[in-house]
Amino acid sequence: MGLLELDGIVKSFPSPDGGRLMILSGVSLSVGEGEVVAITGRSGSGKSTLLSIAALLTPPDSGTIRYSGRSVIGLGPSETAALRSRSMGFVFQSSMLLEDFSALENIAMPMMIQGLKKREALSEAEKYLDLAGIRDRRDHRPCTLSGGERQRVAIARALAGNPLVIFADEPTGSLDEKSAAMVENLLLGAVRNTGHCMLLVTHNMAFASQADRVLELKEGVLSDV
Repeated sequence: MGLLELDGIVKSFPSPDGGRLMILSGVSLSVGEGEVVAITGRSGSGKSTLLSIAALLTPPDSGTIRYSGRSVIGLGPSETAALRSRSMGFVFQSSMLLEDFSALENIAMPMMIQGLKKREALSEAEKYLDLAGIRDRRDHRPCTLSGGERQRVAIARALAGNPLVIFADEPTGSLDEKSAAMVENLLLGAVRNTGHCMLLVTHNMAFASQADRVLELKEGVLSDV
């Protein structure tokens, strides 16, 4: 049994001709503890849609999603938000940091949302600063950080809530080669060392090749690469 399981996921969108454009045609996937699964495919193939469905941000037309064996299809908004808060971490191509807060405060935010007192959350966030190798940027706001530093803060923030699953959507897509390599190593190492699992969407085949499994999404179906 995987930490994250998708079974028979179908998703379509309205097309200009009045019909339906099929994006996902019965996709099934299981991601286990400590496992990194990379999803590749051409632009517009539905990779980000699949990630969004797995993260309960977009509802599927049909199919089942399970976290630790529990079906989560049909949860109400508050239950979904609570599950997302305690079980999921996110790293996107844009770091999506809160510009009015320091690096440390950004990392502490998920733990505060989970109910940890601010002082305790900030103290815990220090550990993730060290993990990401950015202690010297502790009090810097996002606008003063480089792209690579912002992504390292985003990774630390994603890990800080101790989630079951990390969702990473093109996390190195906007970085130069050197910064991308640093972010890749940090993200892969952190996931494997902590026992989290990760569902990664990337166009970067060199990055994808470091995953435990590489799958291609083509014409709505996942297949091994």
